[in-house]
Amino acid sequence: MTLFGATGRPYGRFQGGITVSVVQDAQLHEGAFGERRNLRSVVGAVGPVRLTTIAIGLWIVALADRSWTTETSAGSAIAEPGEFLVTLLDGLTFAGLLFVVASGFTLIFGLMRTVNMAHGVIFLLSGYLAIEVQQAMVGQERNIEPEQVSLFDWIFPTLVGAAVAAAIGVVMQQLLLRWNQGEDLRQAIITMGVAVILADQMLAQFGGLATTMEWPGATVHFFEILGERYATSRLFMLAVALGAGALLWLWLNRTRMGIVIRAGVDDQDMVRALGINVNLVFAATFFVGSFLAGVGGAMGASFSGAAPGADGQWLLNSLIVVIMGGLGSVKGAAAGSLLYGTVVAFAPAYLPRDYTFYSVIVTFVLLAVVLVARPHGLFGKAS
Repeated sequence: MTLFGATGRPYGRFQGGITVSVVQDAQLHEGAFGERRNLRSVVGAVGPVRLTTIAIGLWIVALADRSWTTETSAGSAIAEPGEFLVTLLDGLTFAGLLFVVASGFTLIFGLMRTVNMAHGVIFLLSGYLAIEVQQAMVGQERNIEPEQVSLFDWIFPTLVGAAVAAAIGVVMQQLLLRWNQGEDLRQAIITMGVAVILADQMLAQFGGLATTMEWPGATVHFFEILGERYATSRLFMLAVALGAGALLWLWLNRTRMGIVIRAGVDDQDMVRALGINVNLVFAATFFVGSFLAGVGGAMGASFSGAAPGADGQWLLNSLIVVIMGGLGSVKGAAAGSLLYGTVVAFAPAYLPRDYTFYSVIVTFVLLAVVLVARPHGLFGKAS
């Protein structure tokens, strides 16, 4: 039955006491209103973030001029381009170190869904071992000058420390974690217990004082950039990080084991169904992830030294990077490292000097903003 209005225009067919076209119009209006409401909520969420980003960019580029605004540690990019470039390089080089450490963490989590709470202590142990090996090679325990350290005297201790870290990671996975696969909380508690034990043993063995691994003498120089001096050792650290990232990419994309690991991240059940030895894949993943943590430990010992408590700090750094980038994504670890390293460098440089102690808070504000805009991280996927 069709209903007509006073003007002769049909309202619609009458079925079951309901005018069909009226209901359809109402559904269309409701859908359009819902889409409009969702769009408004998205704009409302993104708008303040975008405006804040633009304001921060304007402050760094032009407004942070110490001649007429508040005092900051670094001048604006227009007024003091040298200080701006130095701050930018600081962020990039620190991001390289962050990536080496965090990529191993996210690689393990991506395949095994294991939050390896011992990642930081493996990082620190590798740093201590690399320092010991370097001191033995140079033949001197204290006051080692960079001129005494050759490139081999830095690379070999780094590889030794990383190899020991990788071996510890594989032993931990095979003896303790293999039997608890799928028990995320239990595995986190087990690795936390391993971290506490190793931290106490390192304190007893290496003492409570900070020690440093020296960079190779060939890399300890300064060059001038727009009137500012910059250390070539930090560029060497960035080069090592880029090399490690390139090798990791080649391994994941050009080798059979890497392809299996990437497939396991997406669909572990299918990998098992194909008859692939998943236990071997897990062991290889833990080996590579711990090896990367070990390389990062040697780099960190040269960058800022090795000391009790550094393991917790670098575990926190890794967690922040992989959460921002997306759990299980190596690409996300690179993006998260770049974002985190940039903020760590720029926050104390461009906050007013009376408020530089708030720079740590800026890091967690960044983490909150990323999670609001991308709940699964920049490159993460819903599990």
